Amino acid sequence: MALDSPELTCSAKGCTASAAVEVRWNNPRLHTPERRKIWLACPEHDATLTSFLSARGFWRETVPVGAADA
Repeated sequence: MALDSPELTCSAKGCTASAAVEVRWNNPRLHTPERRKIWLACPEHDATLTSFLSARGFWRETVPVGAADA
């Protein structure tokens, strides 16, 4: 499935809204520094998911869905 697909939904538990952003993260104890895991987020859950990951030191960046890798 392409990242610009309208079928992409938010990763927040129970949410069925369309994803607007990719919340990119990694666990430095498990992943190499350049590796990025992605959670999709709707506008309502963007801050919640980012806060959850930030509190654990996992959040790396948030970009629009389908944004090219830096």
